[in-house]
Amino acid sequence: MNAAARVLLVDDDEELAATVGEYLREEGFAPDWARDAATAMGMWAERGYDIVVLDVMMPGENGLELLKRLRRETDAPVLMLTARAEELDKVLGLELGADDYLTKPFHLRELAARLRAILRRLAVRSGPETLRVGGLVLHRRALSAEIDGRPARLTVAEFMVLEALARSAGRVCSRADLALEALGRPLTAYDRSVDTHVSNLRRKLGLAVRAGLQIRNIRNQGYLLAEEAARP
Repeated sequence: MNAAARVLLVDDDEELAATVGEYLREEGFAPDWARDAATAMGMWAERGYDIVVLDVMMPGENGLELLKRLRRETDAPVLMLTARAEELDKVLGLELGADDYLTKPFHLRELAARLRAILRRLAVRSGPETLRVGGLVLHRRALSAEIDGRPARLTVAEFMVLEALARSAGRVCSRADLALEALGRPLTAYDRSVDTHVSNLRRKLGLAVRAGLQIRNIRNQGYLLAEEAARP
């Protein structure tokens, strides 16, 4: 990263926020802290940020409710912080548009690595600017997608998963490869992130109906973006 990436940390734990903020500054980030949803939305409206780190468990408006509000305002990446036992929060966060998650307690080095991995995917990338598969068009530098000329609003993680599938159209991509290529991290046991992002893509794009495409689940192998006969 050339300029320091601006990070908004939203967590009611003041001691944790101070520790995380100090570490991120030492790692070259520019973090700000909000203790609740109202403060976070005010800071977002005033300054905007490159990425948001959002705790799920907060008094008042919790992190999932705040994520819904943020997604109405921005497609900027969001990394959720969840309690170790709350598997449902992880799934809900991804379904609502989070790009990734970490479970508490977490290592500060892992948090910085996740943030860098997400932000690298926002940087200008090499190769053709436009990628086309059937009626699907991906604008790689803008991180935007169109289906039969209609824009589709995707999160950064969803776009990265779709791009990986599109570049390998007609070939199976394993879940492990998609996690590394699209999310920037190894796939771990019981990790459903890739599956949730694919489910979101199917819902948002309606590929088989509108673009003659389908994301197939190939049992015990992974996912495949395949061209289908377009429906009338």
